[in-house]
Amino acid sequence: MKWLTDDEKAPHKQRHTAKRVYDRLREIYKDEFDASERSVRSFVAKLKKELKIDTDGSLPLDHPPGEAQVDFGEARFIENGVTYDGHYLNISYPHSNGGHTQLFKSENQECLLEGLKAIFEHIGGVPTVIWFDNMSTAVKKIKDYGERDLTKGFLRFMMHYGFKSNFCNPNSGNEKGSVENKVGYHRRNLFVPIPEFKDLREYNKELLHRCDKDMKRKHYKGLGLISELFEEDKKEFFKLPEVPFEVYLHEFTKADNYGKVKFDTRTYSSSPNAAGNQVMIKAGAYDVEILDSDCNLIVRHKRLYGEERESMIWIPYLELMAKRPTALKYTGLFNQLPLTLKQFLENSDYECKKQTLKIFARMTADTNMAAAVAAIEEGIRCGARDADSMWATYCRINSGSLPVMDMSLPDTVPELNNFTPDINIYDELIVCGGL
Repeated sequence: MKWLTDDEKAPHKQRHTAKRVYDRLREIYKDEFDASERSVRSFVAKLKKELKIDTDGSLPLDHPPGEAQVDFGEARFIENGVTYDGHYLNISYPHSNGGHTQLFKSENQECLLEGLKAIFEHIGGVPTVIWFDNMSTAVKKIKDYGERDLTKGFLRFMMHYGFKSNFCNPNSGNEKGSVENKVGYHRRNLFVPIPEFKDLREYNKELLHRCDKDMKRKHYKGLGLISELFEEDKKEFFKLPEVPFEVYLHEFTKADNYGKVKFDTRTYSSSPNAAGNQVMIKAGAYDVEILDSDCNLIVRHKRLYGEERESMIWIPYLELMAKRPTALKYTGLFNQLPLTLKQFLENSDYECKKQTLKIFARMTADTNMAAAVAAIEEGIRCGARDADSMWATYCRINSGSLPVMDMSLPDTVPELNNFTPDINIYDELIVCGGL
């Protein structure tokens, strides 16, 4: 009952079905749970009737082996404690009734292509024909007689992997009924309850394997296991190209006086050296890279979505701060530092603060900010009070212990007898000293 009442707080399409309730009960109670799926369905239907919860169904369609259908669905998820109303890309294989999905924070072109690429690489092939609706990330314009102008990014992707794209007539979702059904199936069985995880990219890898495992069930028409039928699909797939497609959107822009740039209505930091200069933005589904005029990487950000409006990476600014150490306390970086490091910098004189920031920048460039902070905290704990001691501590932590080499002695070296010292003589010395 609690699961169903909690569903009132979740999106309408991201709530428990009877099958999902049955599966969760089996996962939680394992051998202790012996009720049949039919009993659970009957009980859940009764509860939903009491709670006045309605459900809908959909109708699948048949296609030859090797074809696929694609569509997005909406699902809420939580990454690192932040809630997103995201989107999940679904690909279904109507012949086998198999499918895969990938979760994203948007349904922009980078997410569409990144999701398809990840699925192609996971299944080891490319469907021969893929059906889409008229999503703006793929279709720029619908012309007379069913002709379509495709977006440049989608067209390049399609030509790279060699598949043929078909598009449904406007307002005719039934033409890709297989994936319409799969959108609901994935939501009910993979995104209920609302998923929570640390890293979206890693979670998407897990989703692909969960989809593989889900295929080890009977086809709804009784034709055998879905996984066996999917092998027939795979025999018809095209081979993957030797070189993977690089899914990125490139855009040139000018950094402001602080080295910050605008992209997709959001702000990203670059470097003080880029202030007032043109930079190139290389945006993927997960990351945004800022490159200089020679295409050298300045900094890499996690791409912002939802309510996120600004991403500030302070590493490129550390050297500038070392030249102006008194300004550190008034920057966002200072609030991100551990308390011990804040106290050390506040209690340091101008020169020590300046040198510590230089060393901190050097450590961060050599490894990362977390390793630099850990080294300075260890140095403070050991009583270090200057930048050189901090650097020595960092080197000790990150270089590790040197291997002990075996030494071969020549035959000319005589064998030494073991010698055990007698420490009783020291007792006699103590007595003679009058102690």
